[in-house]
Amino acid sequence: MIHSKPEPTNKNSNQREEAPQHPLFSSLEQNKQQLEEVYSKCSDFIIRSFPVGDSNQVVIYYIDGLANASRIEQTIVEPLMGFNGETISIGYLAQHLITSASSKLVVTFDEAIKHLSIGEPLLLLNDEAQAITFGLSNWQTRSIEEPTAESVIRGPREGFTETLRVNTSLIRRIIKSPLLKMDSLCIGEYTQTNIIVTYIEGLAAAELISEVKERLGRIRIDGILESGYIEELIEDSPLSPFPQILSTERPDVVSANLLEGRVAILTEGTPFALIAPITFFSLMQSAEDYYQRFLFSTAIRWLRYFFAAISLLLPSFYVALLTFHQEMVPGSLLISMATSREAVPFPALVEALLMEITFEALREAGVRLPKQIGAAVSIVGALVIGQAAVQAGLVSAPMVIIVAITGISSFMIPRYITGLPIRLLRFPFILLAGSLGLLGIMSGLIALVLHLCSLKSFHVPYLSSVVKSDLKDIFIRSPIWMMDARPDLVTETNKYRQAQGQMPKPSQGSNDE
Repeated sequence: MIHSKPEPTNKNSNQREEAPQHPLFSSLEQNKQQLEEVYSKCSDFIIRSFPVGDSNQVVIYYIDGLANASRIEQTIVEPLMGFNGETISIGYLAQHLITSASSKLVVTFDEAIKHLSIGEPLLLLNDEAQAITFGLSNWQTRSIEEPTAESVIRGPREGFTETLRVNTSLIRRIIKSPLLKMDSLCIGEYTQTNIIVTYIEGLAAAELISEVKERLGRIRIDGILESGYIEELIEDSPLSPFPQILSTERPDVVSANLLEGRVAILTEGTPFALIAPITFFSLMQSAEDYYQRFLFSTAIRWLRYFFAAISLLLPSFYVALLTFHQEMVPGSLLISMATSREAVPFPALVEALLMEITFEALREAGVRLPKQIGAAVSIVGALVIGQAAVQAGLVSAPMVIIVAITGISSFMIPRYITGLPIRLLRFPFILLAGSLGLLGIMSGLIALVLHLCSLKSFHVPYLSSVVKSDLKDIFIRSPIWMMDARPDLVTETNKYRQAQGQMPKPSQGSNDE
């Protein structure tokens, strides 16, 4: 289900003045009146009006800060001011007089305002029912840098920026085939954010491409400020803590997924691209897995899964042992733990929750503070608070060790969006362990597995790679020469549509390639 933002109920509130949807007038004064009414009270809306030749009047509009004012003077104003003929037309102007800038004819007001909004100047001429725009925008862009959230030791150092065309060029530098398609959309009533759906024709399933475009087309919202808006509006189960769409700021990750038959969504104004569909195991993979030797990558993957389980279950397992299952702890260890907890006034459940909440607060503080002091505050704060809490008898030393190991284990997860649900689910598991012991932990695990089995990403089961025989790139990373088949995304999408009666059943099996 696609959610949309409701329209404002207060009709007297300040709303955006809609651009006229009718064609341009042949009268210059009428065109000027309409455009200047739309951009009234806009101090950055620049108007240049001057005569050209004997009987021509020209008006140039552009938005200061978005258009290149110096190039407008050089390529448009100076050639027009030097024209000495009697009459001039838009066609003659575009073909002969101003040839140094890319130009496009527009015939409606909404087209004209769309080009003005992206920084292209608009030229109007008297007795002409059309205008001309020039590709002279001047966006201030951030330079290409290494992604900070997905750094690698071996691999490309380029990351996406907030400029859409820079991001598309980074992908085309990797995939040079003309089969790489990029369909453009515009979403957002006020922001008019440009969205690009990119895929490789022939590799991505037609059903998957149409599904992505259909979900994007159903979005009704005031504005898109980041790709997270789109992710939440198009995913299958928005109430689940687990992401069903992969977000990345690495062009090589996007290109690799496109080559596997997936679809990527690029959003203007954010360096994060969205990839669909995915599985749970896609979130546990790192780009560097494919740049190192496969034996080391396989060993690191085993460590990731092991420490992901430690990050989720270690505090709850410790609480369950101390609360209900002391007989499972060796005698000498149990005596040591009992001695350390002798002065602690809280039960193990409260102690674990207190330490986990404090650790999460310190981690968030380190992220939000400036980089110069963020790391120092988080590390020093953890050491000082942990030591002081043990000496004050508020928590035991084993609990501090458990929480520290849990925090370190969570850093083994390669993607931030994958670690978030594990950090969130850690607290329900602690509560289950404190109330039901190991039985509560097992019940929570069963519920978690059932939930993961019920999730889908664009109709592809979240754990589909396990139930099928394609295990070459999940728990192990096979050599490149052994991975000779793409994920079977086409079959899963077709099965769903056949079940819904949206497409006829094929007469023969689908092609995995």
